[in-house]
Amino acid sequence: MSMTSTARSRRVATLVLVGITAIWGSTFFLIRDLVLELPPTDFLAIRFTIAAVAMVAVFRRQMMSLSRREIQVGAGLGLLYATAQILQTIGLAHTDASRSGFITGTYVVLTPILTAILLRERIPRSTWGAVLMATVGLATMSLNGFGFGLGESLTLLAAVFYALHIIGLGRHSRAAAAAGLSCVQMIVIAAVSVVAAAPGGISLPHGPGAWASVLYMALMAGAVAIWGQTWAQSHLPATRAAIVMTLEPVFAAGFAVTLGGEPITARMLLGGALVLAAMYTVELIGRRTDLTAEQSPPAELLHHEV
Repeated sequence: MSMTSTARSRRVATLVLVGITAIWGSTFFLIRDLVLELPPTDFLAIRFTIAAVAMVAVFRRQMMSLSRREIQVGAGLGLLYATAQILQTIGLAHTDASRSGFITGTYVVLTPILTAILLRERIPRSTWGAVLMATVGLATMSLNGFGFGLGESLTLLAAVFYALHIIGLGRHSRAAAAAGLSCVQMIVIAAVSVVAAAPGGISLPHGPGAWASVLYMALMAGAVAIWGQTWAQSHLPATRAAIVMTLEPVFAAGFAVTLGGEPITARMLLGGALVLAAMYTVELIGRRTDLTAEQSPPAELLHHEV
């Protein structure tokens, strides 16, 4: 693939991730209403089971064409994501939603740290600056006082698993295998969620409105989102993807104001601006890197000229 094609694919991948974070952000006030009716683990089991059935129906052929190694990778990634979802959901029962949102968002810091430790990759200082900017933005939007107990500890552990999932996708995802790989992930996510919910029995939503919300979150925020993230991360470095995904609380705040009737605040505006600035910074850095690579002559040409 040429440098021009690579740069174009990365721009498209960034836009796909932005769209996914918008979908995720739109679910916050829907989840808030649903978990008042359903136990959180029951909600996850129903949501991801529907998503898994839909993905198998659409991507069965692509899943069957995966190698044994790719199936193992997909299963491992699905286990990471499912564990993060369950820890975050249980943690949310023991802490405020704003604190949960901030602590979950610390995957933007954990991703480059774990990338440097596990993969021995050097993270540029400019990227660390974007990470810091995004973290300050998340704190400005989310935090109003801070304590650290069981809920916060579980949520921080969830953020570690989200970061590992992002790193794993960045390492192992291929565009050609994205559909099959995302399908395997969703099957594992659904299986783990069902096992977590099964001991107390699984309650179902009541009424067409609740079912409509579950279907939206299963198909759009579940199936479409995991496929889109898997494809996008086959073109983007893990840290760059993590910074883009910190837009989720910005979109969540926007939907809460426009659809949920919540008041807009100065903290919301300032924090959102910082997160947007961080995303713009890392995207600008990425484009400059792509442009430099595109303008540089191939190594073999330089060797020939010498």
